Amino acid sequence: MPYVPSRQAKRIRQAPSTCRTKVLPVRDVIVNGNGVKKKTFRTESHRKSHSLSRLRVAVRPGGPLQGRQRGWLIVEGRPIPVALGRSGIRADKREGDGATPKGVWHAREVRYRADHGPRPVTRLPVFRIKPDDGWCDAPRHGRYNRPVTRPFPASHEEMWRADGLYDLVVVLDHNSRPRRAHRGSAVFLHIARGAFEPTAGCVAFRPSDLRRLLARLGPRTAIEIV
Repeated sequence: MPYVPSRQAKRIRQAPSTCRTKVLPVRDVIVNGNGVKKKTFRTESHRKSHSLSRLRVAVRPGGPLQGRQRGWLIVEGRPIPVALGRSGIRADKREGDGATPKGVWHAREVRYRADHGPRPVTRLPVFRIKPDDGWCDAPRHGRYNRPVTRPFPASHEEMWRADGLYDLVVVLDHNSRPRRAHRGSAVFLHIARGAFEPTAGCVAFRPSDLRRLLARLGPRTAIEIV
């Protein structure tokens, strides 16, 4: 007797796909001497997506200046352009040196300007930035490398910025457990200025790339800066 599919099997076979993928043009680039494919994130729609296990940040090849201050974030073999600290990547990070700290870090939380965009989709804790939010960068203060409320007597950064760089911020666990004086503060992933101008030590992204990354970023994702 010939095989006759059941009604349930027919329904499963005819069910439309819930995943749409658009692959953008690809071109080869070199990162740390290795050939990789250059593309923006795949645009995917899934019912569920898994957290990334590991990311890698590396300097972008180029002239002496560009090679230190611009880089790639490698996501599953795909490089995403980023801006780095004005002093490049450095293992011996010090407060105010303008360097992006070398090492393996993890995202702790996300902060965003609700008046400048929607709440980001992420597995990380999310907090709205308020006008009186700050971040202490005074090495000898007890709140060093911690959020503070303004006005604040010691040196600090304003989180409520007019230039939009902190409209979306990912706080990393750099120099957090333990905290050590002069070892750096406020090392974030945030929005890039202009055409990827150098940062004070953070890693900066195009807004669209950072939002897409946040959708795959979890507290266990290792962010390796090399």
